Amino acid sequence: MGFSQANGASALRIGVVGAGTMGRGIVQLFAQAGHAVVCFDEKPDAAARGVAAVLATLESLVAKGRLASNALDSIRGRATSCASLADLVGCDVVIEAIVEDIAVKRDLFARLEGIVSDSCILATNTSSLIVAEIASACRHPARVAGLHFFNPVPLMKVAEVIAAVRTAPSAISALRALVEGAGHKAVVVADQPGFLVNHAGRGLYTEGLRIVEEKVAGPSEVDDVLRDGLGFRMGPFELLDLTGLDVSSRVMTSIYQQFQEEPRFRPSSLVPPRVAAGLYGRKTGEGWYRYEKGQKVQPAPKSPPSLPSALSVWIDPEAPDSDALAGLVGNAGARQGLSPSGADVCLVQPIGEDATTAALRLGLDPVRSVAVDPITPLFRRRTMMLTVATASAVRDAAHALLASDGVPVTVIGDSVGFIAQRVIATIVNIAANIAQRAIAEVEDLEAAVRIGLGYPFGPLHWGDRVGPAKIMQILNGQMRATGDPRYRPSPWLARRAALGVSLLTPEAPR
Repeated sequence: MGFSQANGASALRIGVVGAGTMGRGIVQLFAQAGHAVVCFDEKPDAAARGVAAVLATLESLVAKGRLASNALDSIRGRATSCASLADLVGCDVVIEAIVEDIAVKRDLFARLEGIVSDSCILATNTSSLIVAEIASACRHPARVAGLHFFNPVPLMKVAEVIAAVRTAPSAISALRALVEGAGHKAVVVADQPGFLVNHAGRGLYTEGLRIVEEKVAGPSEVDDVLRDGLGFRMGPFELLDLTGLDVSSRVMTSIYQQFQEEPRFRPSSLVPPRVAAGLYGRKTGEGWYRYEKGQKVQPAPKSPPSLPSALSVWIDPEAPDSDALAGLVGNAGARQGLSPSGADVCLVQPIGEDATTAALRLGLDPVRSVAVDPITPLFRRRTMMLTVATASAVRDAAHALLASDGVPVTVIGDSVGFIAQRVIATIVNIAANIAQRAIAEVEDLEAAVRIGLGYPFGPLHWGDRVGPAKIMQILNGQMRATGDPRYRPSPWLARRAALGVSLLTPEAPR
């Protein structure tokens, strides 16, 4: 089963069922790639309107000089609509992009089997349903696979090709060739909850929410640290507001339940009350942030305190950024003390440890101790953690010192691993478990997360940048502090950290 279209082979006839946002994007992608695409929708005239919208989009690209006018003329002849499902006869592949309802999808696939040829591949664009359950409605489940695109389809250049337990390898190979022939990265994924991208993306949301639950920081502070300190395009709360908390809440709950209540994916208790209150995000005008005319109302920045005169600062000589911190002290006109006993402020840089524990381990006075995150660049944003006993005067002096060169500072409560350490360790750990379970190849995992989620690095690459041993420190520190199994390290991660090898190292051949 399959078709040959790569390397200049003849174009295919592709059916698309569903003329909503995703269906239109799929029509545009494959029509631009040179295929004949016919769109059907159960709603009268919806398919015709959908194809017209696609052509209007392409006309705007011509006007902007991003598409040749003769290319548009050619596409007009390839992108068509039909009024009956029976008109999809003769298609080489049919891609479904309808409502996320298992009963509706199963009924559609059963009807399609009575129309298309035995060699036609049936693909579902589901983002959350088990593909095998959809395929079970078919007489020939070997022809059924998942083909999950991301919105907007033409611009999000990755698609998950999902192999259900009975999907024929030839169908997967054919869909992969189809996607790559259209200029997208195709990643082959096992039929598991959340597939690959939504599965790998759980860490950013769940740990961000957990940090706010614990009152370590507020939503905007978490977003600021992850955006400025680690290079995320958006923080988790900005993303939740963008996608809609009503939608994200269902996805979080669904993945948690489908994974038999795996603690790593446990939803936050902060979410249901906000959903009940209708605080969905941008579309309702308020979520974690307020919005006016569709634009986020940025929280007013807090001005740092004034730097006290004759400030004495002790810096832990084992701190990874001790030289940079010493330079900051000197440039601010403060004095670096040789002993912590006489210093006004004691600075430490723990990994996988809270400020209180670090102060006690080093024999420091917790009242005068402050921690600075060592894994985020000190030149973009600094995160300052207080012990539970840090005096307000010490807090203000340390804040003033760390902000003295104009770099913004986020002040957070005591927490094992700061904000950045916790989120990165959780992301890496979930990705390592995906690799451990062979849900996707390591190369596909890294590419899908970079493209589909827009992370600066693939998660395992990120783990290598921080250091597998340090990721283990953070996770084990959280396990000791909380006893929560959500932080238990993946065997994939633990073995590679113990051996000192890259997290990108695949399993040895058997």
